[in-house]
Amino acid sequence: MLILASASPRRQELLRNAGIPFSVQAANVMEEHRPGETPETCVRRLAREKAENVAGKLSPDDQPVVLAADTEVVFDLKMGIPLGKPRDMEDAARMLRQLSGRSHYVVTGVCLMWHGDGDWRSAEAAEVTRVAVTEITEAEIRAYVATGEPMDKAGAYAIQGIASRWIPRIEGCYFNVVGLPVPLVYRMLLKHSPSVLG
Repeated sequence: MLILASASPRRQELLRNAGIPFSVQAANVMEEHRPGETPETCVRRLAREKAENVAGKLSPDDQPVVLAADTEVVFDLKMGIPLGKPRDMEDAARMLRQLSGRSHYVVTGVCLMWHGDGDWRSAEAAEVTRVAVTEITEAEIRAYVATGEPMDKAGAYAIQGIASRWIPRIEGCYFNVVGLPVPLVYRMLLKHSPSVLG
């Protein structure tokens, strides 16, 4: 039984599209960047905390496998501060101005937890995708923000939506930019918990 520790409709849709059966139990974790953390360290820690949060509520007798992820958008992979999700429409517009005409990175940490040998065990990994963005005019930014699409997304855009018109190329996993690096998740499940794949 795979438990997705996320209420994200995009992550749920990606798993469904990949034919991976799951149920949902959203984690309740404060998503904060700690001083000195690299983006990868941050997303891996947050994914682990989300998995632990949900695993702590489950009975090991059910042999659950918990999948958790955290995605951030950054300009610098070494000490970049994550853009996060916009607080409001003005914040979304500010982020889009920053993204306009330059490349950035989407970094996702993934944590898998399962019960074995009398205790919880875990595996972690991270995926990095480089995303190029063309120049976006102020009028385009305003019109895009008005659609509401950017409001619950890290970096204030959805590559699979309207924002696709400004993304001429990526380097790495497309699904990572949508919200979950499905090939990475599949490999982790095959290695550690193949029974949940059916």
